[in-house]
Amino acid sequence: MSALQRTLAVLELLTQHGHGMESAAVADQLNMPRSAAHRMLNDLVAAGYVQQLREHGEYMLTTKLVSMGLSFLSQSGIVDFSQPLLDRLASLSGELARLSVIDGDRLTWVARAQGATSGLRHDPDMGAEVRLSCSSTGVAWMSALADDDALALIAQQGLGARKDYGPNAPTSLNAVLTHVKQARKRGYAIMENTHEAGTSAMGAVVRLAGQPPLGVVSISGPAVRFTRARIERLGDELVSVAAQLAVASSSSPYFQKARGLGQSGVQWPTRRAPIAKV
Repeated sequence: MSALQRTLAVLELLTQHGHGMESAAVADQLNMPRSAAHRMLNDLVAAGYVQQLREHGEYMLTTKLVSMGLSFLSQSGIVDFSQPLLDRLASLSGELARLSVIDGDRLTWVARAQGATSGLRHDPDMGAEVRLSCSSTGVAWMSALADDDALALIAQQGLGARKDYGPNAPTSLNAVLTHVKQARKRGYAIMENTHEAGTSAMGAVVRLAGQPPLGVVSISGPAVRFTRARIERLGDELVSVAAQLAVASSSSPYFQKARGLGQSGVQWPTRRAPIAKV
């Protein structure tokens, strides 16, 4: 692993530990010499990306990376074209509406609107990479792909530890493919108690006819309130909003560039692994 790859691995690890980590813990988790981890963390402190909470204490990220990400989103135009449609979807459903975008072989939630005004609220962290195998967002994306491509994505990311997800989270490739085929037939994905215990969600792929998928729009909420009957009543509206987002995406510099690359025959970078049993 190169020095750059190690540096990025340290930053990615720290994003998962908001309260900070000791240098030794960083080294152990990334399987690198403790002296190298300590030196790298101090370099990141000097660059302003990491701070040390106290002398000889834990290291944690500063807001510099957040600022960079928000600046990129602002310049990309993604939030500008999506927010009005997400606001409408959240208001209609009374639940959380989100947009995720596809980048290579991963999905990341980038915009949201909260429709719940009181009581239980599904309010997860933004910016996280989507677990494809057990989220409505991931299943919706894979429903727009060939089965072999969907399996390759799952093999690359893995199913994840069962304890980290809901009690109905798929535990095999065949189980995931069953959800994918149902979503393909229905026109949108439905996942209940899979990504998070006590949560239901639905997702529809955002794409123009004949073009690769751009992202996924989803609605999620507490399962006691966001029931299968409510989900099915919202199906047509979700699919309609997904189509409107696809058309509106033409105003985004980010998606203009993506389409330009696609038209010239250049593929987005991918890290897919060969299909393997999970």
